[in-house]
Amino acid sequence: MSRASLRAVALAVLVVLAGCAVPVDIPTDDPSVGPSTPTDAPTDGTADSPTPDGTATDADPTATAHPDRESPWGDDPIVVGVRDTADTDRNWAPLVREATAYWEERAEHYAGYPVEYAVRPDAENPDIVVRFVENIEDCENAAEAAGCAPLVEDSRQIRRPARVSIRTGFSNSSTVLVLKHEFGHTLGLRHDDAPADVMASRSILYTESQPNATEREFPWEDEEFTVHVNTSGAREPEAAREQVEHAFGYYEGAPPGVPDNVSVEYVSDPADAEVTVRFAETPPCSAEAASCAGTTGWDPDGDGAVETYSGLEIVVAADTDADAVGWHVGYWFAYALGMEDDSEKPPPFRDATYEERRSEWWR
Repeated sequence: MSRASLRAVALAVLVVLAGCAVPVDIPTDDPSVGPSTPTDAPTDGTADSPTPDGTATDADPTATAHPDRESPWGDDPIVVGVRDTADTDRNWAPLVREATAYWEERAEHYAGYPVEYAVRPDAENPDIVVRFVENIEDCENAAEAAGCAPLVEDSRQIRRPARVSIRTGFSNSSTVLVLKHEFGHTLGLRHDDAPADVMASRSILYTESQPNATEREFPWEDEEFTVHVNTSGAREPEAAREQVEHAFGYYEGAPPGVPDNVSVEYVSDPADAEVTVRFAETPPCSAEAASCAGTTGWDPDGDGAVETYSGLEIVVAADTDADAVGWHVGYWFAYALGMEDDSEKPPPFRDATYEERRSEWWR
């Protein structure tokens, strides 16, 4: 009975999408020029994000995993039912049809026999039932599985209806990729079989559309921030450090528009920091700017815009007056907290004059 045993095979999830810092400038401290609203908000995820895996192509068009096999499903169309057990109200049937159409074109080449599917979402006695679930449980001990299906290599392994489980929460293209992968297992294909871009055991998957960081009231995962400050390039390092601490201390006091539980912990290693502050002779700003900032973050839905910030770098020009440093740091921290427009920032950062930037505004 070893060949008749039922083996479940999962597709693991790999969602690791980080962006790169893009600087935004703040004008020089000319008393006649106030801080302008940044025109290009710090964005991430456009340069380094992979292409969504929903439009897989055949990595090796000549490879046939199982040539000249007899279909364990028989000659009739394989009836596929669809069940929205997670009650998402999404229309899953078109995605299932897209995945089955993929294998109707390729199964003979890769699995060794042709297949035909009949997707009938409400079928009472389907050959395969695709269940959309919130979580995949008990599937060959696979952690973070996006899908699970039986590996069918022999007709005796089929227990109708064969269950294919697909985790919800992914974009349409990523859901189709998971469906293709799991249907591949029902055709006898394993993780080391072609096409590799569909049958690989791990894939980058994108979630459903989510609000971008600039659309969120608070774009960080929590209100606890680790901060690294490097004042070695500042004109007056000790005074600059004191100013930076005044800026973050101001936010711990819950000013207008800021959550009342913001906290800051200073760390010595920049690798351990979510927020870094440094001074540079030639900062990545425009020539007239006294400071600029960039964010990094996560783009789980793959739309090219970060949904949640994970890092902030504030760069202050080395020749900036020491007593104005805190204001510049405070300005950019407000920006990263979701207050992109100056009218949304706490009062000290709204049209501040030359003198106000150098005052004890944190009081």
